[in-house]
Amino acid sequence: MLGFAKITRDFSERRRAEIELRQSAEQFRILVQGVADYAIYMLDPEGHVSSWNPGAQRIKGYTQQEILGQHFSRFYTEEDRTAGLPWRALDIAAKDGRFENEGWRVRKDGSRFWASVVIDAIRGDDGSLLGFAKVTRDITEKRDAQRKLEQAQEELFQAQKMEAVGQLTGGMAHDFNNLLMAVLGSLEIMRKRIADNPNITPLIDNAIQGAQRGAALTQRMLAFSRRQELKLEAFDVIELVRNMTDLLQGAMGPSMMIETHFPLGLPRVKSDPNQLENALLNLAVNARDSMPRGGSLVIAARCQEITKGEARGLEAGSYICLSVRDEGEGMDEETLANATTPFFTTKGVGKGTGLGLPMIQGLMAQSGGKLVLKSCKGEGTTAELWLPVAAETDMRADEQVAEAAPAGGGSFNILAVDDDALVLMNTALMLEDLGHTVLQAYSGEEALKLMADHDNIHLVITDHAMPRMTGSQFAAAIAERLPDLPVILASGYAELPAGSNNDLPRLPKPFNQQQLAAVIAKAVGAGPVANITVADGK
Repeated sequence: MLGFAKITRDFSERRRAEIELRQSAEQFRILVQGVADYAIYMLDPEGHVSSWNPGAQRIKGYTQQEILGQHFSRFYTEEDRTAGLPWRALDIAAKDGRFENEGWRVRKDGSRFWASVVIDAIRGDDGSLLGFAKVTRDITEKRDAQRKLEQAQEELFQAQKMEAVGQLTGGMAHDFNNLLMAVLGSLEIMRKRIADNPNITPLIDNAIQGAQRGAALTQRMLAFSRRQELKLEAFDVIELVRNMTDLLQGAMGPSMMIETHFPLGLPRVKSDPNQLENALLNLAVNARDSMPRGGSLVIAARCQEITKGEARGLEAGSYICLSVRDEGEGMDEETLANATTPFFTTKGVGKGTGLGLPMIQGLMAQSGGKLVLKSCKGEGTTAELWLPVAAETDMRADEQVAEAAPAGGGSFNILAVDDDALVLMNTALMLEDLGHTVLQAYSGEEALKLMADHDNIHLVITDHAMPRMTGSQFAAAIAERLPDLPVILASGYAELPAGSNNDLPRLPKPFNQQQLAAVIAKAVGAGPVANITVADGK
């Protein structure tokens, strides 16, 4: 035996590298296992799950034992699997190195969540595909919050748009009101002054009817813009519907049947009964047009309490839900969404103004209620009119108010003030035809000078929206000089501008000669003849 040969190699670096690698792998494992908000797991090249972290179990509901070896396509919806989305995602990741997407995913219990998905291809040193790293995040709450924000922004934009349209519509309607008042007043005086002539009087009557239809249209426009003068009072909605059943039946025709479903009794509501009748008539006509072969119209009512915070767009309190349901063609989603848009109509040219439903919407808003439309294509339409129940202070018996006759009869000296020459001339014509003496002025300043020169003026009729001095300011100036003078404002608007005296008596516009005579008679009966003012406010 000659001895031994011994070879020694230094593996210190290799061992340290192995230890560091194991430590790094352990740290990575601890990191991945510690993440609970993300599903982080590995897939083999065919898409089978090879690792599973607690975040994946929390989000998807599967334990590690249940899911290892399973294909990741089970997390996708049936529609996405049919479309081949899971395999397409792997192909894209293998080709491009990365795949990102958002979409619906399915948990173990079958529930869905909106997921943000990232798939990264994992390759070896030689470029071979080893598998995929997949990260999934549940962003359902984030998506819902974003959708709610977008909806709120859309609603704000829609509200701003509707406010602008309402301002434009209200201004146009008011101007047309003034013009139609002049036309109707002149025609009315002409009709009285001309002898019955079969060649002329029918033409005047037709012109009056046309102007009245135009006035009705402006009332709808003002109702839509919430500037219509409403007479809010407490009334029985069941009695109102029953009293107009014959009118509704006549409007719908013999092929239609009207049913009413009411409880034995309901509390009174607070709204404008005349405008509500117009709203019901409008809904009946819409129902008739949607049922060309006939059908039934069901009018029902129920009482319901709205609690604070309930998502109905209504203040907390008691309401009557008056519903009108037809068996017509119904509306698709797009038509339903635009149904209350001004001038939108599905009827033929000349058969609809597109202001019926906006008018009802405006009436409900002014009454403190809401219009709710429900419809599906082929299943008919239901219009719900939510009306607030009248408070105890509003409950009072119906009063028949007799129009007062002029105290002592005779004529009065009246000062008419308006910056619109047509309206001023029309008002003066109606007053002169009633036997009064009229002074005219085009502004408040000019009217005050006339009053200084004439101490025997009995009434003053003044426009409200005048330059430099409004009708309310003019009335205040009169009150300083003659504090006992009553003032009556005639206006087509529901509210006067800020700073106006809203306690003054009002005369709705457009008014005719009979209404003008009645308000003069009532004013004369309220005080001395020499202290009477009738003010016209735009």
